[in-house]
Amino acid sequence: MRDQDFLAADFKPQPYWWDHAPPTLPDSAGGVLPNRCDVAVIGSGYAGLHAAIVLARMGVDVVVIDAEALGHGASSRNGGMVSGGVNVGKHIDLDPLQERAMLAEASLSYSWFEDFIQTEGIDADYQRTGRFVGAHCSKAWQTLAKRMAKLNEVADSSAYMLPAEQTREEIGSDYYKGGMVLERSGAVHPGKLHRGVLNVARSAGVKLFGNVRAGAMAKRADGLRLETSRGPLMADKIIIATNGYTGDLSAWHQRRVVPIASYQVATEELGSEMVTQLFPKHRMIADTKRLLYYFRPSPDRKRLLFGGRARYLHHDSTAGGLHLRRKLTAVFPQLAEVKLSHGWWGYVAYLRGGVPDLGESQPETLPGVYHALGCHGSGVVMMSWLGYRTGLLVSGQANSQSAFSGGRIAPFPLYQEKPWFLPIIGAYYQLRDWTDRRLDGKFSK
Repeated sequence: MRDQDFLAADFKPQPYWWDHAPPTLPDSAGGVLPNRCDVAVIGSGYAGLHAAIVLARMGVDVVVIDAEALGHGASSRNGGMVSGGVNVGKHIDLDPLQERAMLAEASLSYSWFEDFIQTEGIDADYQRTGRFVGAHCSKAWQTLAKRMAKLNEVADSSAYMLPAEQTREEIGSDYYKGGMVLERSGAVHPGKLHRGVLNVARSAGVKLFGNVRAGAMAKRADGLRLETSRGPLMADKIIIATNGYTGDLSAWHQRRVVPIASYQVATEELGSEMVTQLFPKHRMIADTKRLLYYFRPSPDRKRLLFGGRARYLHHDSTAGGLHLRRKLTAVFPQLAEVKLSHGWWGYVAYLRGGVPDLGESQPETLPGVYHALGCHGSGVVMMSWLGYRTGLLVSGQANSQSAFSGGRIAPFPLYQEKPWFLPIIGAYYQLRDWTDRRLDGKFSK
């Protein structure tokens, strides 16, 4: 069969989540962007909205703008997998004290996230399903075992290791060689979550404007001047919460934030019986590869949603989706004939330091401009938390310093506008992952 034959007749090159919660909510009443506010927030995703909610509830006049429709970015495109710090510093070596502080705060962020959903009455299909992290080779299993002890000690993850022979207790596949189970983890419908947080922000008095592109920022005697596609906006402070969608908003931030496209697909309906065969405990699943796969059952338990890397510079939802379909069937050969109902992509943000960061971006040259950025593909809880903490910081109400602040994010060498190096790094990581599995097959017997 041709690749195109594996697209359902009604295939949609857009997020599956948009079927239920499209990012089309209108501007604030009147639709007229004010010419001044106390705080301007750039980005209407989880981080921007949570920062705005904190400030608005303190009586601060807050305006949120977004270059696209409200929620058009990663907040309505992600996989909806939530946890308390399992991926913090995953691929880097952190100072032990710094790592402990970050894991402890990440654990706190998950409790805060659950409490926010419950307190605000947000219907986001939240389920504490737990997560299985599949080991792609035996060495990765050993690395996970070391990680597990730290996650349990510091982040209260309720994690345990599963040996290779018990893998099918968690996944209907022989692709992985055991792995780690984290009970303190779960799932949301990201589109519904964003819609719920947006409604909270609106009720708090936040002024919300989509399709307003932000431009140059400059310090003036009477505050900060932010150029926008609807005219200048004066503010006392500005929060940049654009993450992987920062683009050319600010040359300083652009050199420090690398956007990497993560692709996802949704299968046609498989039926609840098949989905349960694939996910015996309906957990979220990710793996240990450098170019990882992450996948899950849909909230209604009728489809499989599968994500990973597909294309780096020239993006195409359909072509990328068909590429992912081949990876999906490598994990689940029993789905060799499955068709796709949706295919999409969205940007995640990588920082050179390898961990999220919040704070005042350029206090010496452009004081009053803050950022909350860089969750490296694990942002549902963390971006929400960073936004919350940034709101406290900007308002002067933070009673402690976040473990994710003060990092002074560094620029990437030789990076200006286009991340030309991504295909090279992607090919290298792919080779390393392939080598891990091939050597494991030879030497683990």
